[in-house]
Amino acid sequence: MDEIDRIVAEWNEVRPDLDVSPTHTLQRITRLGLLQAASFARVFAPHGVSFGEYLVLAALRRAGPPYRMNPTKLFNSVILSSGAMTNRLDGLEGMGLVERLPDPTDRRGRLVGLTGKGRELVDSAVADHLENEERLLGALDVEEREQLAGLLRKLLLSEPFRALDPAAEVADRPRAARGRRRSRSTT
Repeated sequence: MDEIDRIVAEWNEVRPDLDVSPTHTLQRITRLGLLQAASFARVFAPHGVSFGEYLVLAALRRAGPPYRMNPTKLFNSVILSSGAMTNRLDGLEGMGLVERLPDPTDRRGRLVGLTGKGRELVDSAVADHLENEERLLGALDVEEREQLAGLLRKLLLSEPFRALDPAAEVADRPRAARGRRRSRSTT
């Protein structure tokens, strides 16, 4: 019996008229997310960054050489509000991990680039991060991990979750519309 079983049992006792069965799944996902966030904070603290800052650095690193992205693409890849992205970029720039550069293809545009220091940090942090993720999933064998990943993917792609996901809006928008929006945002 885990904490979620206790919560479900309490609801069943005080409100037997309600079907609280979704709680078994969704509250476990929520609790796992909270516990995972705590473990991620421990992993990234020695590197001097938060998990959110790591996400920005990792997006730039995954972009490949020269490790640069325009702010809109970066914003969409880490799913943040524009204000939160600006704050993260300001902090990362202050630490010397990213730099803002002119966009050579758009004289009014800017790019965010990963510095050498930022690349070293993200390369070190990703190794620790993946080791931690492996530790967190250690209770599951390979087949169970694949099954769980498939089920979670199915939920994330379902209409109720897609309707809530800002990244889904970008992915679902026709390519031509994404291009039009992007060009408007650079003016």
